Amino acid sequence: MARAWTWSYEGYDPQEERLREALCTLGNGYFATRGAAPEASEGPSHYPGTYAAGCYNRLTSSVRGHRVENEDLVNLPNWLPLRYRIHPADTTGATPGPWLTPDHEHLAEHRQSLDLRGGTLTRRSVYEDEHGRRLHVEQRRLVHMGDPHLAALHTAFRAEGWAGAIEVETGIDGDVRNSGVARYRDLANRHLTGWVSGTEEDGVASLRCRTVESDIGVALAARTRAVCGGGEGRQGAESPGLRPRSPQPEKAVFQRLVLALGPGSEAVVDKTVALYTSRDPAIGSPLRAAVAGVRRAPDFARLLASHERAWADLWRQVRLEVPGEAGCILRLHLFHVLQTLSPHTAELDVGVPARGLHGEAYRGHVFWDELFVLPFLNLHLPEVSRGLLDYRYRRLPAACRAAREAGRAGAMYPWQSADNGREETQELHLNPRSGRWLPDHSRLQHHVGSAVAYNVWQYCQATADTEYLYSKGAEMLLQIARFWADSAEWDASLARYRIRGVVGPDEYHDAYPGSGAAGLDDNTYTNVTAAWVLSRATELFRALPGARRRHLLDRMRLDSDEPELWEDISHQLYVPYHRGVISQFAGYGELDELDWEGYRKRYGDIRRLDRILEAEGDTVNRYQASKQADVLMLGYLFSPEELAGLFRQLGHVLDEDSWRATVDYYLARTCHGSTLSSLVHAWVLARVRRDEAWRYCEEALTGDVADIQGGTTEEGIHLGAMAGTLDFVQRGMTGLETRDDALWLAPATLPQLSKFGVRIRFRRHWDVDLRIRARQLRIAVPDSHHAAVRIVLGGHVHVITPGTARWLDLPPARHGPSCPGP
Repeated sequence: MARAWTWSYEGYDPQEERLREALCTLGNGYFATRGAAPEASEGPSHYPGTYAAGCYNRLTSSVRGHRVENEDLVNLPNWLPLRYRIHPADTTGATPGPWLTPDHEHLAEHRQSLDLRGGTLTRRSVYEDEHGRRLHVEQRRLVHMGDPHLAALHTAFRAEGWAGAIEVETGIDGDVRNSGVARYRDLANRHLTGWVSGTEEDGVASLRCRTVESDIGVALAARTRAVCGGGEGRQGAESPGLRPRSPQPEKAVFQRLVLALGPGSEAVVDKTVALYTSRDPAIGSPLRAAVAGVRRAPDFARLLASHERAWADLWRQVRLEVPGEAGCILRLHLFHVLQTLSPHTAELDVGVPARGLHGEAYRGHVFWDELFVLPFLNLHLPEVSRGLLDYRYRRLPAACRAAREAGRAGAMYPWQSADNGREETQELHLNPRSGRWLPDHSRLQHHVGSAVAYNVWQYCQATADTEYLYSKGAEMLLQIARFWADSAEWDASLARYRIRGVVGPDEYHDAYPGSGAAGLDDNTYTNVTAAWVLSRATELFRALPGARRRHLLDRMRLDSDEPELWEDISHQLYVPYHRGVISQFAGYGELDELDWEGYRKRYGDIRRLDRILEAEGDTVNRYQASKQADVLMLGYLFSPEELAGLFRQLGHVLDEDSWRATVDYYLARTCHGSTLSSLVHAWVLARVRRDEAWRYCEEALTGDVADIQGGTTEEGIHLGAMAGTLDFVQRGMTGLETRDDALWLAPATLPQLSKFGVRIRFRRHWDVDLRIRARQLRIAVPDSHHAAVRIVLGGHVHVITPGTARWLDLPPARHGPSCPGP
């Protein structure tokens, strides 16, 4: 159940619990903890997981007789454990009751609520035993958005109709592994070693360990305070009964206490935890830092207040107002984006984990999902965008080494990145349907380099950060351009440059039928985005100040005539066509047509068509069938005018009719095996087939909350898709572009999203307010001493001075690419 700022679940459903754990994750950009029940240990219905951004470790497994290395985002020691049971009130040796969990038959009521505004998770349970004794338990949890190292759990117990005591056990469990994804469970998953636990004289419990291969030190400390007898207005007294469990487990530390409980009174246990790693700067020992941090932490009430203030400040910076159910889901999406990528992230050496800090799918790796995330962050938290781009810049040397090893110049960024920037894409992947391990060629998605370049350019356009563009940004963009220039081969028969042996965003097609070689030729998305990179690199090189240009020539050993070659290639890259539409790659139109209706009748959900066909002994490579948007991704990246201009630069006319035909062609041949696919189709259809766009927008919105991919969300949310839905409103519905020192707008709203507001940061203006109502757009610029904001709408330029607001009439929506005259 969703309300404006609350995401709630009534009742307990063990089949849904892991999904709820992912969607109720709490985090602050430094670390996050899944919304697992503190009373329950890992099992079929529960998977506690805590993940620190950028904390990876590498292990080696044996697969089909091969040694395979995988680097994973490490599941860190679990700080949540807090279990309880009814304790005999006397000392005659009566047996305590069972440890209570939501899975126990005594559970009578259960409800949990995620407070998006305040960043807390509240769980309320009522247990009733065979004697009619009812125990009310309410827990509130936070992972502090102000102090990124702190988390806290507040648990209140209340007896109904009986008096006695409650026994509580709390601790830190280091006996954890990475086992949250079923298809990885046969692989090595024990990432921690060297556990040392202890309890200080003041009762602070601690656990330290380190990762096996990356040797990252991890330390957690917990302070537990208990108060009982504070009901009915009486002042409670702190319990002195905290004692270590005996014997202590080797890889954990636990403490127990017994609290008196009577009718009308309440017993409260507050657990505060600090988490540090050896990657943290200026701390010395992670253990000392954790113990000191938890000792100086205020009580829960003050922690909660400062946590809520930090969230309130963050919500002010990312304001997005959409009415109705769509607005509730968008707010949940924004909440999870901010928990993964907060202002704390800007200071870390981390990228954009495709599944957030919410689970272990994709091993916590960084793909191209920043392509869907940074455009939103650029206009709200640009310092976070810059920090994420720095992650790519620090791994530029690794990308250059990878290019050299492949016999190429420039930088070849990996499809999957983790700690040091090497290629982390697995060489084999499991088809759960057939049980077979198969070669994985997705590392041939070299278009990830174009995504890095695109993100650099978009960030600098939105922020006017020329210092970054002329330094780190220029190095990345020019090295990526060098890679594309060196990858392009001249084909005299076509009088065109070609890029061979790649895999496009579709991913299902990784070779030609019957070919022993991996890769495809002239993937349109790859070639067009490469042409864009080469054009921007040429433009940037010529715009660089002389001293900076000379520095880069020397640093990169760049020949001064290379940009001329880049420009030449950017005008002559090959774009294949068939039957009047743009081909996904050369030869796509020669593949067989799939019996779509037949497969849907046989299998129902065919999103993972690749697995279905492989289990039948067939392959998607034989068919015109795509996993997700590929050619149509171009309509997501580029405005209609810019896309038409790119095709004109490459010698083609891309008008409204040819683009519509291309959209229709691939719409009928895509099975949407990725959550990003519906997002991109909604974006494109909003300007081509407006009446069909909402279906895909709705699917993008509900992709994770309804787990439409069938069990994948419980392994981690899809961060790119969540951020993409936010950007769909922010840029897709408004046609917002930041270029030429202006905000360019070309609204194309849907009836279901025709009324909304967004507040953005543009250059030095922190709170430019955009609101769409019916056929009008309101723009308000806050009062300041900065220059006026230029708005380009329907071919007209409007100047909005600081401290003023204007209503502008919206022009008719454009429906797709056009080809204006030269």
